[in-house]
Amino acid sequence: MHYQTVPYNSYNHLPKRSVATDPTERIERMAAASAVVIFSMSTCCMCHAVKRLFCSMGVNPTVYEIDVDPKGTELEAALKRMLRGDSAVPAVFIGGKMVGAMDSVMAAHISGALVPLLKDAGALWL
Repeated sequence: MHYQTVPYNSYNHLPKRSVATDPTERIERMAAASAVVIFSMSTCCMCHAVKRLFCSMGVNPTVYEIDVDPKGTELEAALKRMLRGDSAVPAVFIGGKMVGAMDSVMAAHISGALVPLLKDAGALWL
């Protein structure tokens, strides 16, 4: 698989719009930094499956493994609120906009809506 896992200590390079430490704002900044961003946990099988899906399509997503982030519990809580569900991961953003969890990504893939999203975000060139 070819995807970019970003270590937690490199999150500081992200463009800063304010000095707020709000986890939701942090997630939004991280999601806007790449065409496809996946918030994941290294031991989550659904996270692995969604990463494999994008890699099989020729997409190179940026992956943030929140279980290795010192503030990962804050990010996880914010992602749960954003996803309005029990699980915070995988959380997929395309073009800086939340697509959702695995079910939303798979529904978009099956319906044919995923490829146009990826093309619009500049993640696919086909």
